[in-house]
Amino acid sequence: MTQTLKVGIVAGEASGDILGAGLIRALKKHYPHIEFAGIGGPRMLAEGFHSFFPQDRLAVMGLIEPLKRLPELLRIRRFLIDHFSEQQPAVFIGIDSPDFNLTLEQKLHENGVKTVHYVSPSVWAWRQGRIKKIRRAVDLMLTLLPFEAQFYRDHGVPVQFVGHTLADDIPLHTDTAVARSQLMLDLPGETPVVALLPGSRQGEVERLGPIFYQAARLCLKQRPGLRFVLPAASGHRYRQIHQQLSEYSDLPVTLVQGKSHEVMAAADVVVLASGTTALEAMLLKKPMVVSYKMGWLSYQIISAMLRVPYVSLPNLLAGEELVPELIQGDATAEGIATQVLAYFDQPDEVATLKERFLQLHETLRCNASAAAANAVVNLIDGVALDVPAQD
Repeated sequence: MTQTLKVGIVAGEASGDILGAGLIRALKKHYPHIEFAGIGGPRMLAEGFHSFFPQDRLAVMGLIEPLKRLPELLRIRRFLIDHFSEQQPAVFIGIDSPDFNLTLEQKLHENGVKTVHYVSPSVWAWRQGRIKKIRRAVDLMLTLLPFEAQFYRDHGVPVQFVGHTLADDIPLHTDTAVARSQLMLDLPGETPVVALLPGSRQGEVERLGPIFYQAARLCLKQRPGLRFVLPAASGHRYRQIHQQLSEYSDLPVTLVQGKSHEVMAAADVVVLASGTTALEAMLLKKPMVVSYKMGWLSYQIISAMLRVPYVSLPNLLAGEELVPELIQGDATAEGIATQVLAYFDQPDEVATLKERFLQLHETLRCNASAAAANAVVNLIDGVALDVPAQD
C-alpha cells in the first residue's frame, strides 16, 4: 500500500502564493501520492492545496494593523504549531512572511519536524542578529539570489540558491515595439519614452511623485520629443497620481491603470522607486534611475542598520554600481534628470549595461520551482548539504 507524503506550507502573501503553486506542481512530479495543507492563496488552492485559514488573514502591513490583529495571528500560529506537531508532515515550508513563519518554523523544528524557509529575509542587509534565530529555526534556507546563499554559508545555515521565478518568466530579450503596441501608445516608432514609477504606496507617491514630474519637465526642456508613461499600482494610486498631475498639464504623460510590466517593457529608460521593481526593470534590460525618499526619522534608523553598500537589486547582484541610486537628500529632480539624459546621450554605455543585465538574468534563470522542489526532496531523503562549521 503506497503511503501518502504530507507537506505543510504557509504562504502569507500573494507573491508567496505564486511561489507555493509552482513548488507544489514541481513536488507532484517527484511524489505521485502527496498532500499539501497549511495556509495558501487561490493559485495554491487550484493545485489541490488545503488551506486552514484564508491567506488574507496573514496579509498585514505597516505597524498598527499587525498590532490590531495580533491576537488572531497568535491563535492561527498556535493552531498550526499544534496541528503540525501532532500530525507531523515530511517537511514544513514557510514561504516568505518571516515575522510569522520563522517562529512557527522554530517551534516545529524543536518538535522534530524538518523545516524549510523559502525566500530569504533581508538579514544580509540589516538586523543581521536575526541569523541566530534562523539557524535555530530551519533545516534549509532557499534563496532567490546568489549573494544571499553565500551569506548563509558564511553563517553556518544550510542553504540552496534556487533562482528567481521572475527570471524564469521574463524572456531574455524584450520587444519594445510589441510592448508599445500592447499598451496602444500612439507614438511614432522612434519616439523616446521614459517610464515613471514613483511607488505603490501612498507615502511613496506623495514624496517621489512631484520629484519625478519635475525631473520629467527638466528632461523635456533638453529633449522636447520625450514622452512619459506612468502605471498606477491600484485604483487609489491612480486617483492620487491623477490629482498630482493636474499641476503638470504641460507634461506629455500617459497615466495607465496597472500594467507596470508592460510600461517598463515599452520604455527606453525607467525612473523608479527602489524595490522589487528594479529587479523587473533589470530583467527587461531597461536602463534605470533608482530613487527613494522616506521620513527623516525612519531614514536615520534604517540607514544606521544597513550593512550593504547599495539598495537596488541590480547593484547588489553585480557587486558594483551599475545603475545610479539617488536616495533621500540626493533624490532631486535635477539629479534624476541628469541621469536620465545621460542614458540618451551615451548609447555605447547603455549597450554595455544591457549586456550586463543579460548576464545577471541568466544567473537568476534556474527554473526556480524545480530547483526548490529538488532541494526539498533532498532534505526529505536526508541528503546532507555541506555547511561550514561555526565556532
